[in-house]
Amino acid sequence: MLSAIVRAFRTPDLRRKLLFTLGIIAIFRLGAFIPSPGVNYSNVKTCLSPLVSGQNQQQGIYQLMNLFSGGALLQVSVFALGIMPYITASIIVQLLRVVIPRFQELYEEGQAGQTKLTQYTRYLTIALGLLNATTLVSLVRSGQLFPNCQLQIIPDQSIITTILIIITLTAGTGLIMWMGELVTEKGIGNGMSLLIFTSIAANFPASLGAIWTSKGPGTFFIVLVIGLVTMALVVFVEQSQRRIPVQYAKRMIGRRTVGGTTTYIPVKVNMAGVIPVIFASSMLYLPALVAQFNTPKDGSNIQPWVEWINNNLTKGDHPVYMIIYFILIIFFTYFYVAITFNPEEVADNMKKYGGFIPGIRAGKPTADYLQYVLSRITLPGSLYLGIVALIPLIALVLVQANTNFPFGGTSILIMVGVGLETVKQIDAQLQQRHYEGLLR
Repeated sequence: MLSAIVRAFRTPDLRRKLLFTLGIIAIFRLGAFIPSPGVNYSNVKTCLSPLVSGQNQQQGIYQLMNLFSGGALLQVSVFALGIMPYITASIIVQLLRVVIPRFQELYEEGQAGQTKLTQYTRYLTIALGLLNATTLVSLVRSGQLFPNCQLQIIPDQSIITTILIIITLTAGTGLIMWMGELVTEKGIGNGMSLLIFTSIAANFPASLGAIWTSKGPGTFFIVLVIGLVTMALVVFVEQSQRRIPVQYAKRMIGRRTVGGTTTYIPVKVNMAGVIPVIFASSMLYLPALVAQFNTPKDGSNIQPWVEWINNNLTKGDHPVYMIIYFILIIFFTYFYVAITFNPEEVADNMKKYGGFIPGIRAGKPTADYLQYVLSRITLPGSLYLGIVALIPLIALVLVQANTNFPFGGTSILIMVGVGLETVKQIDAQLQQRHYEGLLR
């Protein structure tokens, strides 16, 4: 492995791409520690110290956003919003293809249409960044970002300072989006995915250090073993796929005979990726948000439904929270797979180019067969996502590693997926130059 990395850096073109990617990653991490204008950074560090040491917990969507921003959200830095607005915008544009025919037509137009969809995604990212920045500033000014800290994060409450912070946070989101696209174009791998990978990996040393400090070496090594086993299982499932054989009939085009080949349609066990986990986390945060706005400041006269939500849906170690979380992940897995994989479209394309599945008639029978296979393989995929997402929550109860437990859920799914894809791209470029590559 090390010798392959040395060979990669000895190849001029590949070395240039790797160094460019590493440079963008360094700039991205630097921006996570540059405070926004008007923010008292010393007060931020004081309010963050209980969270870092594991004495307090951040639940809901803010924990997820802080994970994707590499810890920049709670530091209220210029890159506080991270890559989350772009992820949300991409998901929204992808879902709009189902309800807006124009979006589906653009997708089917090829490169020109997808370029237009990418432009829409950029505009929507800036709009969501502006909305998220306004929400974040409101949370900071009201003291809800650090509920147990009474220090002023933004001492100057003037409208000019507020607008300046919102513009800075939105501009940081646009800069991150631009850097991700630069890595995709001139570097190695998918730029957005690599920035997410960097954000998550940056939290690992602090999380493991907090576990060692608060729980001792015994719990620390138990967490490491659980993490390695989880990572191995995730790699195994992410690489698993059902291969549906496809044959193409021979055709005469001019004087040439084309077709007659045998290939397959790879149907992954986990076709939805990490999207269902993100959807489920967001949906579970909504009841807690509604309850928060309906809770009196003095804590008296709390309505029964608000009290039930505060007792059951705000703590990740509660059985009710785990059960609902697991069910939502299964539901969103089926929902997202049904949107992204269209059996009828695949069957029509196969029929257009003379392809067929052995033993299955072309047209609607092929679409029904693909739908049957997809529904069967999505079940173990959804169960796998639910189990992996519950690993840190179960560890919260068994190992008492609280929210510092870094292995599991969204983090491992993203890191393994991005790592495998990036290594494959480096390996492909090495093999083009007659080297052995990273994978053997």
